[in-house]
Amino acid sequence: MTFSKKLLDLKQQVLEESAPFFHRIEGIAEENTLKVLDAMRECKVSDAHFNTTSGYAYDDIGRGKLEELYARIFAAERALVRTQFVSGTHALATVLFGILRPGDELVSLTGKPYDTMQTVIGYDNPSLGSLKEFGILYDELPMADGKVDIKGIAGKLKSNTRMVLIQRSRGYSMRSPLSIGDIREITAEVKRVKPDCICFVDNCYGEFVDVEEPTQAGVDIMAGSLIKNPGGGIAPTGGYIVGKKELVELASYRLTAPGMGDELGASLSNNRLLFQGLFLAPHVVSQAIKGAVFAAGMFDRLGYKTLPLPSEERGDIIQAIELGSAEKLKAFCGGIQKYSPVDSFAAPEPWDMPGYADQVIMAAGTFVQGASIEFSADGPLRPPYNVYLQGGLTFEHAVIGILGAAQAIEDLNS
Repeated sequence: MTFSKKLLDLKQQVLEESAPFFHRIEGIAEENTLKVLDAMRECKVSDAHFNTTSGYAYDDIGRGKLEELYARIFAAERALVRTQFVSGTHALATVLFGILRPGDELVSLTGKPYDTMQTVIGYDNPSLGSLKEFGILYDELPMADGKVDIKGIAGKLKSNTRMVLIQRSRGYSMRSPLSIGDIREITAEVKRVKPDCICFVDNCYGEFVDVEEPTQAGVDIMAGSLIKNPGGGIAPTGGYIVGKKELVELASYRLTAPGMGDELGASLSNNRLLFQGLFLAPHVVSQAIKGAVFAAGMFDRLGYKTLPLPSEERGDIIQAIELGSAEKLKAFCGGIQKYSPVDSFAAPEPWDMPGYADQVIMAAGTFVQGASIEFSADGPLRPPYNVYLQGGLTFEHAVIGILGAAQAIEDLNS
């Protein structure tokens, strides 16, 4: 398993060119680490909070402390952090079903949502149990040149528009992720037009990428996954919701049951993994972003369209690369899988993945199944055959895996 001299020479050039970008990323990681440490000290985290519980788990001090910690770090009034969430989409759906009522309208301000959210909403991709079946209306504002159409927001908000959905990451598209500045501008315009409208951010892939979070930029509530950024690569499962107290409370009634809310829910996995993962998260996210910058530099020099470019501001950990053919997409994912710590012997194949309209190919030799903060790549088998690279617990692994993907494509062309 060797790399060509061309790729090794290119690696050195890209690493040298990336040094100033890496310096900025490391500064953000240090600031976020201090924020997490300050919160852990202020919340008085102790090893007494790491134990498991069973049954109803009333007065679970570990669960309560973890949620206090998330609320403080994300500058929110309340948090719901549970391993009972099976995915980020589950946490997002819990917010939608917990707050919206029949006759309310949800408006996506970032165009068509990510594939799995389309099945939750139920209009473009009908599914049983969707918001549509519960009489919740839906509309969306198309993106304008890859940006949110700020001027078009006013025309989309109606008297029954209860909530706007803002997807921070790009999903399976080639638009830029949203920066904190973008989110601040969007929420300010929504509140100007309709002050009672709830601004809800899908924060998946965005935690700790910047020194601020959406809840510090005017957002009312947001949600994400623990097997992405905030789990630091060691959280075994779960998701989180943070925001205004009354909104998180409504979401908690959907997670458990009306009248029960967040007072129940056993900590069946060792809470230490969730606390320690959160502590590691700023550093792990920085490793992932440095890997994304390196990938952008490598594949840009190899002649592929990359988004973002190495020098561009980042709003999430994802690096999108337009490969142009199904064969190159399969080869790229095969190269990533070959240099994975788990299932490196396997060859990724496209499959009909639940919640997705097209077949999807995924390379994910991860310690936690599907953990996209670990080094992985995936993409739908549809033109222009974009691959979405994310994660990396260590920068060194990301470099090797990216070289592996580039080598696989080079071998395909030879």
